[in-house]
Amino acid sequence: MYYLITAAILFVFFVITFVIAQMMKNNGIVDIAWGTGFVLGAVASWLLGQPQGTVPLVITSLVVVWGVRLTFYLARRNLGRPEDFRYADMRRRWPSQTFYLRMFFQIYLLQLVLNYLVNLPAIVRNLEDLQGWNWLATIGLVIWLTGFIFESVGDSQLKTFKADPANKGKLMTRGLWRYSRHPNYFGEAAQWWGICLIAISDGRFIWLLISPLVITLFLLYVSGVPMLEKKYAGRPDWEAYKAVTSKFLPLPPGRS
Repeated sequence: MYYLITAAILFVFFVITFVIAQMMKNNGIVDIAWGTGFVLGAVASWLLGQPQGTVPLVITSLVVVWGVRLTFYLARRNLGRPEDFRYADMRRRWPSQTFYLRMFFQIYLLQLVLNYLVNLPAIVRNLEDLQGWNWLATIGLVIWLTGFIFESVGDSQLKTFKADPANKGKLMTRGLWRYSRHPNYFGEAAQWWGICLIAISDGRFIWLLISPLVITLFLLYVSGVPMLEKKYAGRPDWEAYKAVTSKFLPLPPGRS
């Protein structure tokens, strides 16, 4: 029952987000809601399950830290600006008669399902509880911290780079971006691998590995990496950067 209640709370949240986005004529709002949805699902399941163990509290805290940081970062970047090129392109290409229905099911409802699925390590452990902390949980925490550094520092470096007028039209190839073309996406995936290891540290619910697998595959092959790679494809500076920089995993320059 608590699993359904958590899902219902998320459904209402994404419906409200959809309505607000249509009123603002900016579907980029759903990107901001992405991180918030994880926070909502983790906190709601924690309140519903009222777990007593250390692991649920740590996992929920990690999800909240990740989600709040991402929400504020995207809100500061996107609010007050034109609709993201991805959604603007959909607005141009999709028939106006079915645009809103298609947008809700193909974008908002899909994000709802992904949000719930990826957040299952937090939801399940909050509702099932796990008392002890062991070496595997510690490894998971270290992986999460590594991912958090890559995502937050990578985002910060990119923001600083773009804020400098002298860099207009140029590619960010310094800092963490020297070792990965998408260090922020790598960091996001790493955090969910860390959270999942903590969640399965007692040897139960191994199937929760579906969470980091889904977010990693989604970032690599569906949204995130493919869209940005397509956006810059063909540019001489991008092709030169691509030839010497790893696509996802941070590696020494020259190993793409």
